[in-house]
Amino acid sequence: AMKLASTTENNKNVEQTKDTSREEVMTFSYDMSLEPKYEKPTYPGTGNGLSGDSGEYDVIVIGSGMGGLACGALSAKYGDKVMVLESHIKCGGSAHTFSRMHNGGKYSFEVGPSIFEGLDRASLNPLRMIFDILEEEMPVKTYTGLGYWTPTGYWRFPIGSQSKFEQLLMEQAEDGPKAVEEWNALRKRLKTLGGSTTAVSLLNLRQDAGFLATTAGSLPFVATHPDVFLDLSLTFDSLHKTVDEIVTVPFLRNFIDTMCIFCGFPAKGAMTAHMLYILERFFEESACYSVPIGGTCEMGNTLVRGLEKFGGKIQLNAHVDEILVENGRATGVRLKNGNIVKAKKAVVSNATPFDTVKMLGEKQDLPEGVAKWKEELGKLPRHGAIMHLFIAIDAKDLDLSHIEDPAHLVVQDWGRSLQDSQNLCSFFIPSLLDKTVCPEGKHVIHVYSSGGEPYEPWEKLTPNSPEYEAYKEERAEVLWKAVEKCIPDVRERVEFSIIGSPLAHEAFLRRDRGTYGMAWAAGTSAPHAGLLKNILPFPFPNLKTPVDGLLRCGDSCFPGIGTPSAAASGAICANTMNPVGKHLDMLEEASKRDPLYKFLNPGVFGSLYRPFVEGLTPSPELKVEQTQDAQ
Repeated sequence: AMKLASTTENNKNVEQTKDTSREEVMTFSYDMSLEPKYEKPTYPGTGNGLSGDSGEYDVIVIGSGMGGLACGALSAKYGDKVMVLESHIKCGGSAHTFSRMHNGGKYSFEVGPSIFEGLDRASLNPLRMIFDILEEEMPVKTYTGLGYWTPTGYWRFPIGSQSKFEQLLMEQAEDGPKAVEEWNALRKRLKTLGGSTTAVSLLNLRQDAGFLATTAGSLPFVATHPDVFLDLSLTFDSLHKTVDEIVTVPFLRNFIDTMCIFCGFPAKGAMTAHMLYILERFFEESACYSVPIGGTCEMGNTLVRGLEKFGGKIQLNAHVDEILVENGRATGVRLKNGNIVKAKKAVVSNATPFDTVKMLGEKQDLPEGVAKWKEELGKLPRHGAIMHLFIAIDAKDLDLSHIEDPAHLVVQDWGRSLQDSQNLCSFFIPSLLDKTVCPEGKHVIHVYSSGGEPYEPWEKLTPNSPEYEAYKEERAEVLWKAVEKCIPDVRERVEFSIIGSPLAHEAFLRRDRGTYGMAWAAGTSAPHAGLLKNILPFPFPNLKTPVDGLLRCGDSCFPGIGTPSAAASGAICANTMNPVGKHLDMLEEASKRDPLYKFLNPGVFGSLYRPFVEGLTPSPELKVEQTQDAQ
């Protein structure tokens, strides 16, 4: 019952992972119209999805990842009546934490992202900006480096110091002086674009004519840096084109690829925009990484506090079976328990595109063009799945003085793809800084592969069968070996360990086939990218859809994968659903939260444009009065 008919596409997904090369960009694709008929594995610990009452709201958000919660909380602050519906019993999407009791002690593990910059103070990180707009705080511990375990040994990337980074290049690079020269040349080449990150923020953006007013504060920067227009398309283009022109030293090229891989691609495939933030921010003296105290679940909890403070609601364990469409418009959702929740203004899907198209179903009448959109969205390339290893260890007499940081990257072979799940992985020891996540004298470690684990070998296996358990051990061996580089006797110290397969990742995080996310390589426009595709290589499908009143947010929308990007997509979605006047007021209020945020306020320039665009926002299909009149 657990088999899928094999197709050429499916075989390609597996074949490309067997002998990976650094030059090849890997993506995976499936035809969502050929859905497997078997029931996906479910886990008791994630809930049965049967909660949720019927009701009526202005905005319904499906999913409580960073995008969904940011969208919900900001929509509530704008004055909308909001309901966030979450299938799982925990909020936060990939940024959540689970716990296990062992010998009377509680051990908490991360399941998703673990490397965060700019959460310790006001910063350019959109997630931190949203916390500050909501006036919510999240305590963190900080650290200042990222450990690298490579074929040539251990080294450490020192965040927050240009001089220390140049020293690292001198010590580690094949040609130190040349590497320093090329690094500074790359920074100089992208300096104007990088400067634009403090001229306009992602939170200034919206998807309608109102953006002319909300981004007008950048006009002085544009006037003094006219070359920013020449480089505009470069922002969305593949970073490797610029890197290949300037950088030749292998060590530096490797480093740049690892900085990009968190968005799913190395430099080849990653948007240049991804590197701009790193170039601008990571070398300021105040820059550091953060560990949320209590686990990454605190990011979601912080957004939920903001949502509820402004009257919004969240319902956990409430699985959405279907997005309801009437007369070409999304009017609400049907829950798994049969209850119907109505939306006056909009339904926002924070699910992946692959899960969103499933919720539109096959039975209801959909507007013209939706069938094609649904089919194309379902076939979009994606990243593969992820392997996880969760380890609780006894730290008695454990000497970790050779490392300074909880977060580490491990590369087996620079010649192989960094997307290869058997080549690149990370491990994270939050208990080095956060003593709340496990008993005293113990450590918890989360090890996770890059998003290139093929799903096909797993879907043939039945969870808990001997074959399944054996394959888990086989695929996780590289994760054990990664930790052994740092803690050679880790296996002898184990209190308990859990291997998370793609099937578990899919079930726990509600992501089709356990995908790391959508994978449209930068360099060309994605299907349904909207008007931008005519002038820029925009590698994301539109947050608006052919169904009026149905929008999307999350890591499959601009600006992409990662907690800051996903949160920003939620903010852009909330902005788009509200009049430009409210958006300008919010930006002005936010600009007073911290001197760094002064640039958020478009000021007099925004006021000049406001009368010209006010009547056009939000776009007609999102104006509640008009849609109610139509009904």
